[in-house]
Amino acid sequence: MLNINRKLQKLENNGSYIKVGLVGAGQMGRGMISQIEGMKGMRVVATADLAIENVKNAYTNAGISASTIAVTDDLSKAESAVNQNQVVATTNVKLVTSLPDVDVVVDATGIPNLGAEIAWDTILNNKHIVMLNVEADVTVGPLLKKMADSAGVVYTGTAGDEPGAIMELYDFADAMGFEIVAVGKGKNNPLNLEANPDTAADEAKAKGSSPKMLASFQDGTKTMVEMNAVANAIGFAPDQPGMHGFEGSVAELPNIFKEKSQGGKLNGSRIVDFVNGVAPGVFAIITSDKEEVNAEMKYLKMGDGPNYVLYRPYHLTSLETPLSIAKAYFDNEPTITPYFGVQGETVAVAKKDLGAGEFLDSIGGFTVYGTLLKADEAKEQGALPIGLVDKNVKLKSAIKKGDIITYDDIEQTNESTIWKLRSMQDKG
Repeated sequence: MLNINRKLQKLENNGSYIKVGLVGAGQMGRGMISQIEGMKGMRVVATADLAIENVKNAYTNAGISASTIAVTDDLSKAESAVNQNQVVATTNVKLVTSLPDVDVVVDATGIPNLGAEIAWDTILNNKHIVMLNVEADVTVGPLLKKMADSAGVVYTGTAGDEPGAIMELYDFADAMGFEIVAVGKGKNNPLNLEANPDTAADEAKAKGSSPKMLASFQDGTKTMVEMNAVANAIGFAPDQPGMHGFEGSVAELPNIFKEKSQGGKLNGSRIVDFVNGVAPGVFAIITSDKEEVNAEMKYLKMGDGPNYVLYRPYHLTSLETPLSIAKAYFDNEPTITPYFGVQGETVAVAKKDLGAGEFLDSIGGFTVYGTLLKADEAKEQGALPIGLVDKNVKLKSAIKKGDIITYDDIEQTNESTIWKLRSMQDKG
């Protein structure tokens, strides 16, 4: 993200700034508003959330005077407020996506269907869209990217989220001509496929986070979705269903991520995976067949080769999102986007025995978790993408704990936006 600070400073010196619209004033949205308020050349001018107090608190916690917060769901009043240097708090999502003064919209909801609606409306209004909603991206991102490309705007994931941080390592290594063997992330907590909002409640309260969100991390769904986004962006795939989830330190990664014939643990190359023991970092395993390159890597204390690890020991989630906003605005370029279409599919697996007639709930809920398959494997099985799971999906037959749920196993009682977009995407 070189030189963005200077571009922002120049914009501010010229009396202007990037006007950001935000949907979702939860933990991620609050952090982003505060971070941007301390930056040059950028401001969150409008924020939508179902709870208006969340928006007002997010602004005041960022140091914005309550007297400059205009609470309205009316578009013309919102326009007037922004023109008077106020910020807008609203419950109306479409106000944010259609507000003429907004340059870039950020979706920080984490809800697949809502994220799909936000991205769709934003692109139709010819604005850039930054997704802090990987769940929506892995479900309908390829279609949204095509739409954005046609409209001349940017559809992108975010810097700071692990997929964006991995993409930075990948682009760095790929630009220099290294061969990338594997990319991945550390997992912050032990895998618990039975985690749900009840089992996660105490820890979530202590951390000030949502029990459902925490459960989606604990049951592995979030990890699968994040690496799915990376696979779609760089054309890699999981080495086996659900990935390996190796145990290891950073120093051990180059030897772990070799093919079995070379003494490692992989069945193939160009894979995505996760590792217990290196959280909260992200990594890329690289190699070279050039003698001089290997000699210099050894001199630089990068190891003895032939594999080396590039490791970033942090990712700052929504605090880095402003960098993606600026990259879209200044350079018309994404941080991470599904360049390769659908390479992987995070599919729904029964978290417990489920009965015929039972409704599924949602990601991080009580009924399903996600596991990552290669796209062709998921298609062959007719597996249901995790991003299509919602309260309108009812089981036609009983499903045993641990079984993948297929399209044949379910029926819809009401077709949501993300289902419609996914149907369009599958038809090409």
